[in-house]
Amino acid sequence: MSAVGDRNDLGLPHTDRYRILTTYRTIAMVGLSSNYYNASSFAGIYLDANGYDLVPVNPAQAGKARILGRTVYKDLYEAAANHPRQIEIVDVFRPSHDVPAIARQAIDIGAKVLWTQLGVINHEAAEMARDAGLEVVMDRCCKIEHARFFGGLRVIGLNTGVVTSRLIDGRSGT
Repeated sequence: MSAVGDRNDLGLPHTDRYRILTTYRTIAMVGLSSNYYNASSFAGIYLDANGYDLVPVNPAQAGKARILGRTVYKDLYEAAANHPRQIEIVDVFRPSHDVPAIARQAIDIGAKVLWTQLGVINHEAAEMARDAGLEVVMDRCCKIEHARFFGGLRVIGLNTGVVTSRLIDGRSGT
């Protein structure tokens, strides 16, 4: 029987995910968007507010914009060469078919963890990363995992303690 939150076997158990989030503080977010309403931006804002050093990696935005006030890099190689701290976690917000190339870069720059977001699953990339000594978490969100472990949902107003099907203005949602 698995613990609450261990809905699949695509990564490490909750104890290891907790250890990763409390040990490593520098996260390269591959695919971090400049669109405030994008899921990657939402996760980045949350992680930034919780003390993580974020490193935006987005080839379409590199050299054109800053994301969350930070320099945007075209790839992990450029990020590792220019960011003052070692990248520890590579958090992937890209389609599954892009992950093997990202995993190769993560290995080459000496990252400790390859973490892919919800719905991003690539077994080839995971095996490659594990064989190189990286820890792998797939199909999970760093933000959701952090909030689950540390009660962070309340920070953004989602954890009201009330479970209801009624809309805020009192109308029924059914």
